[in-house]
Amino acid sequence: MTEHALLPALPKELYIAGEWRTASDGERFDVLDPATGEAIASVASASAEDAARTVDTAAAALPAWAAASPRHRSDVLRRAYELLVARGERFAHLISLENGKSLGDARAEVAYAAEFFRWYSEEAVRVHGSVQTAPSGANRILVLRQPIGVAVLVTPWNFPAAMATRKIGPALAAGCSVILKPASDTPLTALAIADLLEEAGVPAGVVNVLPSRRSGAVVSTMLAMPAVRKISFTGSTEIGRTLLHAAADQVLSSSMELGGNAPFLVLADADLDAAIAGAMVAKMRNGGEACTAANRFYVHTSVADRFVQRLADAMGRLRIGPGTEEKTQLGPLINQAAVATVDGLVADAVDKGATVRTGGAALDRPGFYYAPTVLDNVPSSATILSEEIFGPVAPIVRFDDLDDAIEQANATEYGLVSYVYTRDLAEGLRVCEALESGMVGLNQGVVSDPAAPFGGSKQSGLGREGGHEGLLEYTETKYVATSW
Repeated sequence: MTEHALLPALPKELYIAGEWRTASDGERFDVLDPATGEAIASVASASAEDAARTVDTAAAALPAWAAASPRHRSDVLRRAYELLVARGERFAHLISLENGKSLGDARAEVAYAAEFFRWYSEEAVRVHGSVQTAPSGANRILVLRQPIGVAVLVTPWNFPAAMATRKIGPALAAGCSVILKPASDTPLTALAIADLLEEAGVPAGVVNVLPSRRSGAVVSTMLAMPAVRKISFTGSTEIGRTLLHAAADQVLSSSMELGGNAPFLVLADADLDAAIAGAMVAKMRNGGEACTAANRFYVHTSVADRFVQRLADAMGRLRIGPGTEEKTQLGPLINQAAVATVDGLVADAVDKGATVRTGGAALDRPGFYYAPTVLDNVPSSATILSEEIFGPVAPIVRFDDLDDAIEQANATEYGLVSYVYTRDLAEGLRVCEALESGMVGLNQGVVSDPAAPFGGSKQSGLGREGGHEGLLEYTETKYVATSW
């Protein structure tokens, strides 16, 4: 199978009420292949009018889906899981084509995405309430969990399948209807998931997908409509703040998975083999284009020389090329703007005294490529330590005092994830408790798991996705006072 063989059969229109429709005003936009910069598909671009119509559609479909038995909703999600697994290779090639990530990363994403359908097929039958006697004995306290209502789901381009299923899975399990607004860089995967969900048995109108280049108008229109009761967004903190302002007007329940600036701490007693392996995953998963990517490496001076050399060697050996080629280990960045941003951060760090150990420049070839880069002795004044890199660059800061390193790690408005490597479990757990982040990988380079509550503290977000907590985000708690 070649990547372009996928394109003719792929849906490229809006998915509303179980039908494929053109935009109301006929607008379309091109999807680019990051490996070449060339257009590979033309997709319908939803308007504000389309958005309003879709909210009405989702609201009309909500009562029947909310009334469906938990077992029925579970069975539909289980079929979706089985279909996604069966078509995993097709989805992996599609993700690589429109996103640029290597096939290895794309296959891992498909497996991860499918697990959200499986996990929430199991959680659908566990939307538990409770019954208790009031302390006074005067009445019973019944607590019910009901579907929150129509949910607007806004997903990013870096994990086009997994970020969609991580939101759709719990919403459907809880009994909600949804409108998915995928990133305009990667809409094809979202539309293919809609097609798959229809085959799995999701009723018309319960899942709707609105690709659009007019994101602001589309999302703001939906958030202003009384029928919408939930917004779930994954993306930058800047856009998250804007959406929270808009959500406030309707007092919407809001889940926000926002930016990160993950520290990676290597203590003096760390197992360097494990630390390098973990660093390569935490930094280079999806080419560094992940909110969970290790962004700042704090390495004890006693092991820093060896760590830096080994990390530079490992990153320098990565095979670079189009993500759709089997041999590729690192594909292109998502677009030219991303390349320019990464290059600017590296140049600023070097100007302020950092040393390039490998890489350090964009690649002179078609597409949006940046060389895997290790920067040593990065000064605290470098912008790269305070902003998300979203690229294959590892800045190294050396430290002598662990408490000082923890203070530096916490000196950020973000608090999504941190990584700690040490052989001393007690010391490691002390550091985990001291780090200001919603998640910590202790001697682990990956924290994501559908069964775990994913989310951050500070300005990295609100709420949790995954785990049982992710299901509860799509429910409303109702208390009934009664006696018998």
